[in-house]
Amino acid sequence: MTLQQEIVGNAMQMAVVNLQPGQTVYCEAGKFLFKTTNVTMETRLSGPSANGGQQGQGGGGGGMGGLLRQAMGTAMQVGQRMLAGESLAFQYFTSQGGQGTVGFAGVLPGEMRALELDGTRAWFAEKDAFVAAESTVDFGIAFVGTRTGMSGGEGFILEKFTGYGTVIIAGAGNFIDLNPADFGGRIEVDTGCVVAFEEGIQYGVQRVGGLNRQGIMNAVFGGEGLSLATLEGNGRVILQSLTIESLANALKKAQGGDKQGPTGGLFSTHAG
Repeated sequence: MTLQQEIVGNAMQMAVVNLQPGQTVYCEAGKFLFKTTNVTMETRLSGPSANGGQQGQGGGGGGMGGLLRQAMGTAMQVGQRMLAGESLAFQYFTSQGGQGTVGFAGVLPGEMRALELDGTRAWFAEKDAFVAAESTVDFGIAFVGTRTGMSGGEGFILEKFTGYGTVIIAGAGNFIDLNPADFGGRIEVDTGCVVAFEEGIQYGVQRVGGLNRQGIMNAVFGGEGLSLATLEGNGRVILQSLTIESLANALKKAQGGDKQGPTGGLFSTHAG
């Protein structure tokens, strides 16, 4: 059953989802806006399974062994989300006795996008990009690799979506869709600009320039720090025009607490 949804608004978009009787959608805690009275809301630690059921409810076999496996699976999910800095719980919304409506939004001024999964390709997204999805979409955590993550800052821990159906993501500023294959097979972007990309795209991090005079100038005065994200292959990539770090620095500056200095780059400070 296709999820009927509409993304509305401009600077701060929201998704309005129309649920058919018995249809379920889930969101990360804190992304819910409103619902009609015939839509039930339930908060759970467990995420949905890829076949559309909810883990921890009726799956994994019967008896104490099945309950233990369900509990261990839920604990592993919660542990992964805790490590990734994600919400520990999901909220599930199910329409009862007729069509229902639910509204969701991201946490930053910017765009939202509905991605359609057909079971052949997974999607990866930056942390906190996930807003809501059908119960037939499985939410997981992907670890890109220690070397990539430590050198790149962002991208070490990604959200991963598999299964079938609609998943809604959000980012900051405006979105642009690119395919690296249209640009010689490879693009290089600020690490904070990556919102999401299809499975098959190779994500990596590279140093900005070499350890020479120009490389040092790029890192210190260029505003990008030491690394750029690289995206290679043939597939869809979604980038955002506003990074969380630049938004945080702008707010600090407006409040008189800017510590970035005139150069940016290595001299900039991260929020938090």
